Amino acid sequence: MLNLLSIFLSSASQGVLWALLAIGVYITFRILDIADLTAEGSFPLGAGIAAMSITQGIHPLLACLLGFLGGALAGLVSGLLHTKLKIPALLAGIITMTGLYSVTSRVMGAPNISLLGQPTIFEWVESLGVSKTTAVLIVGLCIALLIVFLLVFFLRTETGLAIRATGDNLAMSEANGINTDNMKIIGYMISNGCIALAGSLLAQNNGFADLNSGIGTIVIGLASIIIAEVLFRNQPLLSRFLTVILGAVIYRFILALVFELNVEPSDSKLASALVLVICLSFPQIQEKLRIPKFNRGGNNK
Repeated sequence: MLNLLSIFLSSASQGVLWALLAIGVYITFRILDIADLTAEGSFPLGAGIAAMSITQGIHPLLACLLGFLGGALAGLVSGLLHTKLKIPALLAGIITMTGLYSVTSRVMGAPNISLLGQPTIFEWVESLGVSKTTAVLIVGLCIALLIVFLLVFFLRTETGLAIRATGDNLAMSEANGINTDNMKIIGYMISNGCIALAGSLLAQNNGFADLNSGIGTIVIGLASIIIAEVLFRNQPLLSRFLTVILGAVIYRFILALVFELNVEPSDSKLASALVLVICLSFPQIQEKLRIPKFNRGGNNK
């Protein structure tokens, strides 16, 4: 029982950090109705900017902000490619993601940067006498909730409502005088800023930033969203963002339980892929297993 609690706390501390990535993916995937693969480039970009900034003596909190801005610029590039050059959203994301690999490599100057012995954003909570896991959970949850409330406030403003309208009905939004291209660009920037912020925090938690850390991140975000939508249907905006955080925690917990089965290190990617397949296909499995209330063309009693 104690071991299970320890696994859950560890999963929760990781989950609240990954939740920022899931929130970023949710903005483009659900609110804007755009499949954006820029996430796999903006995530390591945020981690690289934060790690390089910290090693240069910049405060970890400011390093996270710089990481967010770097991700927002990546989102701006994808947004411009999609809206101004009329490149399909999926292809625009792939192009930006590919280019960001070289950009991040230039920023970092090496395939990875170690943060061992460097100050992190979690240290001030650790100094209060709590464990590293608890400190990460507290800081991560506070930042995730702050981002959620700022997003909810923004999405209820005139610009925010225009972004939501753009995702709901593009043609109607244009007919009502909304500059949908600008709304998409803003959405891209906010989304990838949140994703890069997740990379900044996870780099500090893991103790290093890696050039290849973005591989598979988009699927992790999607899995968290799907879990949230399966467990909590038809939620208003604030509740939906909160359930996405919970979905990220649940996903990390499931993954941790799988790794407790003594999975070989070489098989860890396969185990992760299988968990993702189950999470992403669960709505279809649930629909297939649902017992109909009435039979077709027969006695329904």
